[in-house]
Amino acid sequence: MLKTIEGNFENHEVNELLTKHFIELRAASPKGSAHVLDIPGLKATSIKFWSLWENEELLGCGALKFLDKHHGEFKSIRVHDKFRNKGNGIKVMEHLIQEAIKLNIERISIETGAGKFFEPARKLFKRCDFEPCRPFAHYKEDVNSIYLTKLINNNH
Repeated sequence: MLKTIEGNFENHEVNELLTKHFIELRAASPKGSAHVLDIPGLKATSIKFWSLWENEELLGCGALKFLDKHHGEFKSIRVHDKFRNKGNGIKVMEHLIQEAIKLNIERISIETGAGKFFEPARKLFKRCDFEPCRPFAHYKEDVNSIYLTKLINNNH
């Protein structure tokens, strides 16, 4: 049974997963090309964050940053190591897309790395029908970044 919790930063497991995510992404991204948010960054009022739980075990997490009234960016998408390579990234993405629809978001964009480390993320985003796009929001052209976007159906 999949359960989601909004916020929940004080949970030790959530905190540990986000810290690991932050450290790994910083290490895998060249200086100036790392756009991962730390926990204080995820607590911004323009961001909603969810952790996903399966049978009381942390499956993963993800966040939605509001860029404007109808455009959002997914941030901090992470599947716990125990649940990786089992199709659970799709569960996280589906949850985030459903939350975005509830919040009247019409376009979702993602920035991810261009390096080998980010290959699984790029495959997941492609499976979820995200298409390459130009840099959005504050992003600039960067050989180390790939920008993706997707229109989502907002007819409930």
